[in-house]
Amino acid sequence: MSSQMCDSIPPWPPEYPWPPSPPTPPRPATPARIAGQSPDWSARLSERLLDQRIVVANGRLDEEAATRLCAQLMTLDAEASQPIRLEVQSLDAELSAALTVMGVLDVLRAPVSAYASVRVTGPALGVLAAADHRYAYRIALFTLYEPRMRAEGTMNDLLLQEEQIQRMRADLLSRIAELTRRPVREVQSDFERQRMLDVDQAIEYGLIEGIAEPRRPMRTGLQPWDDE
Repeated sequence: MSSQMCDSIPPWPPEYPWPPSPPTPPRPATPARIAGQSPDWSARLSERLLDQRIVVANGRLDEEAATRLCAQLMTLDAEASQPIRLEVQSLDAELSAALTVMGVLDVLRAPVSAYASVRVTGPALGVLAAADHRYAYRIALFTLYEPRMRAEGTMNDLLLQEEQIQRMRADLLSRIAELTRRPVREVQSDFERQRMLDVDQAIEYGLIEGIAEPRRPMRTGLQPWDDE
């Protein structure tokens, strides 16, 4: 090819370089954020619920969580004697932590209505039993099972811890037996065989009073007045 012919070929467009550049890796996606969300969003939501005298207990109830839950209940009780709503959601508990919350519920002036949701298991049933009134959402499931505790130390320490565990276990079983008006031996047997109850069975068993009723919808400008 002559130099004259080469001179007649237009240069390669700058937007199509040759050789082509390697593809640029995509940028990592930015996590979606809820409008108005901030690091202390959960704390502010909890405060708003407390303003409405609603306390939420969910997840694993250990000693730290029990202390926080007791503090919330006692604060609401000190502020007013109006009812407290306790939402018990997917709650499992250490035996000692459950008994701590039960002890506080026993001395509150304000009546406490507990609402069980998803799954309530083991010692957490004691928290439910200590409330003045007990209801459950349709999806709730209750599992009676023996609390599992691990003891460490010398032989004397293990004997003392075993005695304490048996005493706490007896307190839990007697409270549920008192609530359900069933013999302690029957409740103990149900715990040992890990009996599961749905909402209807829990009502028949005496663990809860009934099904949680939906709240009345808020009146808005789009809803007709009752007298129309």
